[in-house]
Amino acid sequence: MKYIVKLFAIYILLVIDTGYAQDKPVRMPLSFIAQNLEYKGVAVKDDNYTFWGCAPVMDEAGKTHLFVARWPEKNVNPAWRKSSEIAHYVADSPEGPFIFSDVAIKGTGTDTWDKYAPHNPEIKKLGKNYVLLYIANTDYHQPPHPGNQRIGMAIAKSPYGPWKIVGKDGMVLNAENPQNWNYKSNMGVANPTFLEVNGKYYLYFKTKTTEGVLKYGLAIANKLKGPYVIQDKPVTSNKGTLEDGTVFAYQDFIYLLTTDNHGQNTGIAGGGTLWKSRDGIGFNLEDATVGYDLLPTYYKDYDPKKAMKIYGIAPKLERPKILMINNIPAYLYGPSGWNIFGGDRTVGHVFKININE
Repeated sequence: MKYIVKLFAIYILLVIDTGYAQDKPVRMPLSFIAQNLEYKGVAVKDDNYTFWGCAPVMDEAGKTHLFVARWPEKNVNPAWRKSSEIAHYVADSPEGPFIFSDVAIKGTGTDTWDKYAPHNPEIKKLGKNYVLLYIANTDYHQPPHPGNQRIGMAIAKSPYGPWKIVGKDGMVLNAENPQNWNYKSNMGVANPTFLEVNGKYYLYFKTKTTEGVLKYGLAIANKLKGPYVIQDKPVTSNKGTLEDGTVFAYQDFIYLLTTDNHGQNTGIAGGGTLWKSRDGIGFNLEDATVGYDLLPTYYKDYDPKKAMKIYGIAPKLERPKILMINNIPAYLYGPSGWNIFGGDRTVGHVFKININE
């Protein structure tokens, strides 16, 4: 018996050493975000709404504003692509409590590119302006969805609005140029995240290659309102599915935080991948680290018997967004498809990023 056990142990070592376990990804090291991420509680919840996305921005007075995708149905899919609206919540502190203020963006309900479900909010303050990006669609049925997803932009002098869409209809990006690598992608363009880099405007987005692989792309404009030109190739060298990007600049690097839906990059199914780049144009997997782990890692009272699955494979974060304070990533916001408290609605969570410098 001891001989068999010894042989088995040798076999395991050989498997690891020779790479027979290639299909199982090696877990990445923890990033500076994941090392000391502290769960602070619920940012937004409402018994009448399902939440999916919490994009933060801080105003001149120090108030924190969350732009949140929400809808009245209890289900996530198909409600997110049919009924989503972008609501605005406000708090005196980044940790809340956040109070509903107003609805910033709704679907037009008419024959426009944004007839249905403004979703995936991204908010940035540039100078005196607040810039809000979002996706929407013409028809929530599948097909044509998700190939009909487009990205829009609205600008306001205040986070309370009024919001004015740019150009003639608000749309700043689509997947309809035959010259682009994601032409007629059956994903369209989605999950926008945005950054000003050396006087240019970088709009990152999720899409599909012609081979059907989900990647992040980049469109660049010389002016805030565009036109935005999609670059020649994807910016991420990811394996498998990724989405939910948020971009920020910190200590001479540009970081892109995305979800790793099946763990093929980080080794954590549903964890976050923190991509690192000098120029923001190429993000290599060998430079990436774990952006964050699953929700139970940080919520110490997690009880699997109590947690309620509403959507998704695990109690993971969705649509992560970073709040920068004094040019430092200070807070992480994100909802989960699992209600860890046992309710039948999703809630948005807030985490403090404790950086050891």
